[in-house]
Amino acid sequence: MTEQGLVSWFERLRPRPRVPVVPVVRLVGVIGGPSLRGSGLTLNGVNPALERAFKTRGAKAVALTINCPGGSPVQSALIAERIRALAADKQLPVLAFIEDVGASGGYWLALAADEIFADARSIVGSIGVIHAGFGFSEAIQRLGIERRVHTAGAKKALLDPFRPEDPDDVRHLETILHEIHTGFKATVRERRGVRLGASDADVFEGQIWTGQGALALGLIDGLGALHSILKARFGDKVKLPQISAARPWWQRRLGLRARFEPRALVDGLLDGLAERALWARYGL
Repeated sequence: MTEQGLVSWFERLRPRPRVPVVPVVRLVGVIGGPSLRGSGLTLNGVNPALERAFKTRGAKAVALTINCPGGSPVQSALIAERIRALAADKQLPVLAFIEDVGASGGYWLALAADEIFADARSIVGSIGVIHAGFGFSEAIQRLGIERRVHTAGAKKALLDPFRPEDPDDVRHLETILHEIHTGFKATVRERRGVRLGASDADVFEGQIWTGQGALALGLIDGLGALHSILKARFGDKVKLPQISAARPWWQRRLGLRARFEPRALVDGLLDGLAERALWARYGL
């Protein structure tokens, strides 16, 4: 073997530097699902993907792509807490990238990241809590319909839409909304800290902003897309594998059949209408 061939042989034996890896988990849709039947983002649904992402060999960080108009505050908190627990366990930074919308519960998910990025035109914020409904008490009177409700517990029929509003019920609901809102605000303060550059009245009254406006208020850390930012940070050769929760083949088969059952079709339609209303709040 020539000297040149020997050098070439040793070069092939030399360990090659590992290509950096940043697994990507997509958090897309309504949190909890409109009917809370598990059709949207839930801890149970996303946890397998999160665990796979944080266990990825050679991972330098974990990225979250978020496109979410909100939903269940409980599932928002549970998912965010799980992300933070995994990040602490694996000692990996988390970067969130808001796409069209990261509002309400969607922004709560983004708060689980160490850094938040968005497009200049993304919708960000809506740090508030909402309860919406309808009142039909006068309508059923005009139609001659008698409402018959029997309860054990005076407040079991709280905010019944077919009865006139009870001021005590409204006050009780407002207390619940206030408690949830207080927890949301505490999470924002904890995760954003000194980066927040505005008063409580400016950021905690349910307002929404573009990514540009959110950056000025300190709600996000920068503007840009996932690929460009991660390549700038980890190099052009960075690998960005999409991580999803793998399901056994028999679950996929059963899930496919279930969609064609009449009840499943009706539930899906109602859920779709409710979900559509949430997206429509942000013009999408």
